[in-house]
Amino acid sequence: MNHINIVEYTAAHQPYFERLNRQWIEQFFTMEPLDTFVLTNPEEAILKPGGAILMAEYDGEVAGTVALRKLDPVTYEFTKMAVDEKFRRRGIAEKLTYASFRKAKELGAKTVILYSNTKNAAAIRLYEKIGFRHLQVDKDVYARADVKMTIELSEVSWPVATYKSTEQKKTKDFIFN
Repeated sequence: MNHINIVEYTAAHQPYFERLNRQWIEQFFTMEPLDTFVLTNPEEAILKPGGAILMAEYDGEVAGTVALRKLDPVTYEFTKMAVDEKFRRRGIAEKLTYASFRKAKELGAKTVILYSNTKNAAAIRLYEKIGFRHLQVDKDVYARADVKMTIELSEVSWPVATYKSTEQKKTKDFIFN
């Protein structure tokens, strides 16, 4: 049975976090200084300032990741979303997105923003489907960004989550059916 399990980032995940994100960035773009800093120092760049990183496991293998970078007490940037090519089109990106919304709410967020590029058309369609709205793009964050989107967490239509076990519910590791 194929299950997607979303877990909190640990230091052991850093090589996966970096590899998954480098693959898509280097395939379509150029690594920017902010990318290099975040991917090689996720604890400093994301976690210590109050953000979070989630990892997706597919049948026990690391399959994807997403980060939430704290911008202010109620706004987080949805960033560094990546799914391994061999696991794409299995609902992992969508499940990571909703899990990131749950985590953002736990952290006190009201708003989530993201930056993307029109070359990531499938991702943009997913974000639109989930409820992200387009905004004017800030050009001072990522040189490659030609898309900026936002979503108010109070407006998210949440999917139903089920937990594999009571113990798993306690640790907030969950799967979606």
